[in-house]
Amino acid sequence: MRALIVDQEVPGRLRPGDAPDPQPGPGQVLVEVRHTSLNAAELYFAEHGEPGQVIGFDSAGVVVRAAADGDGPVVGSRVVGFGEGGGFAALRALDVADLAVVPDGVDLGEAAALPVAAGTALRALEQAGPLLGRRVLVTGASGGVGGFAVQLAALGGAYVIGVAGSEDGRRWVGELGADEAVSGPERVTRPVDIVIDTVGGAQLVTAYGLLASGGTLQSVGWASGGEAALPVGSTLGSPAPRSVVSVYNGGGLTDRRAQLDRLLALVAAGKLRVPVGWRGPWDKVADAVAALSERRLRGKAVLDVG
Repeated sequence: MRALIVDQEVPGRLRPGDAPDPQPGPGQVLVEVRHTSLNAAELYFAEHGEPGQVIGFDSAGVVVRAAADGDGPVVGSRVVGFGEGGGFAALRALDVADLAVVPDGVDLGEAAALPVAAGTALRALEQAGPLLGRRVLVTGASGGVGGFAVQLAALGGAYVIGVAGSEDGRRWVGELGADEAVSGPERVTRPVDIVIDTVGGAQLVTAYGLLASGGTLQSVGWASGGEAALPVGSTLGSPAPRSVVSVYNGGGLTDRRAQLDRLLALVAAGKLRVPVGWRGPWDKVADAVAALSERRLRGKAVLDVG
């Protein structure tokens, strides 16, 4: 089958090639992939993976073989799902527990952008607790996870502050529903109850210092690549504990089907916008990788399988 395979010798470290067809297990469907989505973690796996490896978490397409055990969607169903690799291929075997049927009217390409980015944002906010009336700070708000976190926090009734480095990015974050858009967490002058941090490093340190008593910082990513050194005494003296919590949306902890059903329903109802900043044929993957790695991307990159 056709696939994007790891090749460290080419720009973007991914190129069109061939790979063996997947062999679905009893609880898996075989999907003809129409669209996939690029995530920051895949840049790492492309750099460190084995030559010829097929990576990729997100994919959306059409079921061409139903699960042998009779579970899951029937042949012809439009679906979106998540898996640990194999998403950058024309065919993919997916566990029925890790996919959802895409409602009519929802673009399959946009659906492909949901599993990792929107799913991670949703899990982080759910871990953080009730949102109504609370102040939520989102770092890296113009990225994929950040763009979804801004919208989902606003839908939950929070007052949302988004951090974006550029003027265009801040304008874009405002269009997604942020009540405030600032250039850095140091621009925030009042305490916040929740931080969704995708940047790490110095921004994590500053954001942690903004937490109100009992507040929580949900650590989603570390895009800065920098260390986070907390000032002496900054973890002391809060009447209620302030926490830093890791966010993991992987298998075994998440009901993936229920999560995707919830997100797709919001998209279908027009309540959740899928922020796609780059979309094109998958043979142009090097352009998408460059946009993401150079932080020129607003939201998600969607690859259309040609």
